[in-house]
Amino acid sequence: MSSDILAGMAAVFEPTAMLLVLFGALLGIIFGTIPGLSATMAVAICLPISFAFQPVQGISLLLGLYVGGVSGGSVTSILLGIPGTASSIATVWDGKPMTDKGLAGKALSIDIFITFLANIVGFLFLIFLAPQIARLALRFAPFEYFAVTIFSITLISSLTGKSVVKGLLAGLMGMALAMVGDAPIDSYPRYTFGTDALMIGFSILPVLIGLYAISEVFSSAEKRDGITSDKLKTDFKIRGLAFGFTKKEFFQQIPNFIRSSLIGVGIGILPGIGGGTSNIISYAVAKRQSKYPEKFGTGIIDGLVAPETTNSTAIGGSMVPLLTLGIPGDTVTAIILGGFMMHQIVPGPMLFRTSGDLVFALFTALMVSATIVYIVQSFGIRLIVKIVSVPKNVLLSIVVVFCAVGAFATNNRIFDVQAMLILGIIGFLLLKFKFPLPPIILGFILAPIAELNLRRGLMMSQGSFLPFVTSPIAAAFLAVALASVVFSVIREIKAAKQ
Repeated sequence: MSSDILAGMAAVFEPTAMLLVLFGALLGIIFGTIPGLSATMAVAICLPISFAFQPVQGISLLLGLYVGGVSGGSVTSILLGIPGTASSIATVWDGKPMTDKGLAGKALSIDIFITFLANIVGFLFLIFLAPQIARLALRFAPFEYFAVTIFSITLISSLTGKSVVKGLLAGLMGMALAMVGDAPIDSYPRYTFGTDALMIGFSILPVLIGLYAISEVFSSAEKRDGITSDKLKTDFKIRGLAFGFTKKEFFQQIPNFIRSSLIGVGIGILPGIGGGTSNIISYAVAKRQSKYPEKFGTGIIDGLVAPETTNSTAIGGSMVPLLTLGIPGDTVTAIILGGFMMHQIVPGPMLFRTSGDLVFALFTALMVSATIVYIVQSFGIRLIVKIVSVPKNVLLSIVVVFCAVGAFATNNRIFDVQAMLILGIIGFLLLKFKFPLPPIILGFILAPIAELNLRRGLMMSQGSFLPFVTSPIAAAFLAVALASVVFSVIREIKAAKQ
């Protein structure tokens, strides 16, 4: 064991591997920061490049891109209210209000430090608990996955804002968008109206960019004002590595951090769900458990710590099924799995026995990537915030161009660009009429997962719903989901009486 650890560390700390990790982390931050681009795109673009190097070196490059991309996604979420990646959606909800208050530097400092801390925690889970967690995930059948997803959907009630009716309508709108295209299992076309472009449905990136980025561009252009560089300068007192918290704030956030870390790892190990869902769920849980839920969305630290902790620990969680079962936890690890195959590495339970040095090299590469990202973002924070001081007409034009490029690159279809623009207009109108956008995204992401596992479960049980309630794990999640709904109804009745 000790020889494998030393051999793995030596393979990463040699000059070529270190340079590749550094390059991957920097490029990942850039891709994550620019709206419309993502860690997935960065890894996909650099996948052929990784094949030119030794296995440890090539995979280290991809892991650096992964960590940097997820970390960089929060920059525009905080500064511009535009999520750089799907895993930073919930960061917008309190990050942008903190910027509006002139606390951009504090928000970014907290984000950078909490991301680093969460990355380390997630990787420690990966190192020490991977085999045990993988065995538990291996027991999950479609019945359990369906129950988990239904429980997640019930969290829409925590994201409805002031109007529950508008929030639920927004959630149903997101679920309706997810139903467009070929149905799972039998590929029956739904709501395509005879249009070939709708056969594969709406992709997550155009939907995300349209509802958040383009609608934000319209809203910003309408206001004709914004955060100025003078307002931001008053907040910058960073000298060295970012921390952001006062001691009191840091200790107050420890329960939030622990809870969000467990959510991130727990959801990360479930294949196909990933950080795009976990950060929203973490935010909803933090709001529900808070003593002051009414402050969420106004620019409080709790609403920033929860999603950023979760989407970072989800990286370590999503690597668990990849390394131990050969099953990707999200879209990025699916591409990294392709990198493994290109280098003739077969992930799975035997990988820990036959290639222990490689496994510990990957662990080391993840730790090094997190450290590099922390240092780069800490010392580059002043340069990063200069994004806000760019003239709005220039900045918004650049954002729209990158959004269009990102939407097109998803499937190389001009239809995705058109969908992005249409959804941007719809998102802008929804904001004007006080409809919340988070339930739309949550419904859009979770509806296909629930439908797919429902249909798979019914096929396995020959049309019977009984296994969905007799499976202990599924029954437990469904019971918690029911309790969540009942609790939300009671809370709304009390609020209405008051």
